[in-house]
Amino acid sequence: MAAVKEQSISDKLKALYNLQQVDSKMDQIAIMKGELPMEVSDLEDEITGLKTRLKKLESSVSEIELEIARHNNNIKESEALIVKYEKQLDNVKNNREFDALTKEIELQRLEIQLSQKKIRETTSNRDSKKEALDAISAKLNQRTKDVESKKVELHKIIEKTEKEEAKLLKESDKARKDIEQRLLTSYDKIRKAYRNGLAVVTVSRGACGGCFNRIPPQLIIEIGIMKKIIACEHCGRVLVDESIFVDQE
Repeated sequence: MAAVKEQSISDKLKALYNLQQVDSKMDQIAIMKGELPMEVSDLEDEITGLKTRLKKLESSVSEIELEIARHNNNIKESEALIVKYEKQLDNVKNNREFDALTKEIELQRLEIQLSQKKIRETTSNRDSKKEALDAISAKLNQRTKDVESKKVELHKIIEKTEKEEAKLLKESDKARKDIEQRLLTSYDKIRKAYRNGLAVVTVSRGACGGCFNRIPPQLIIEIGIMKKIIACEHCGRVLVDESIFVDQE
């Protein structure tokens, strides 16, 4: 950063006041945008989260469908084996073969019962996940509409203000070059401390233009002659005389 030429206290105050005026105009543009940028960002984060949950649920439902299909195949295989063993019963030659085939048939029937139980359980689980899937899909669709609506609204504001904002940014950068770093650091610190971003204020009707506390008459005189930089003893803002308006014209 280039060194700032030596300035009088009056010039320093005027430079600070000028910077405040520019930054306040930029603050007004930010107020016009309101919470929209943050709302858009929050909605986009929520949409990302919903998409992740949706993908996981879809994957889970697919796995359940495959499991149900496997159990159905097991039932068909067991049914086919039962038919096969029952046919073989017609040709058994002794009790041992009869008992062996009967046990196999019973075993396959138990396998069918087990698979049917698993199908009921997994079907219930699948239906529950599908309900959650439908709810998340509906929420995702709504959030997508919401974010698109807010993006359109924000775009209109940006389109309306972008030229003015770009101009003000240049003016702010230019104004900052005329102020020494020590003062800039204090100015930025004070601006961040207050929601309205006012770090340099005028004295109006004997009171601070920032916190509205009364200022002693002697201090008002010192502020008016601009021989030193004076901060409000209550809020810390830099105080300037209203006559600075005339000087700025």
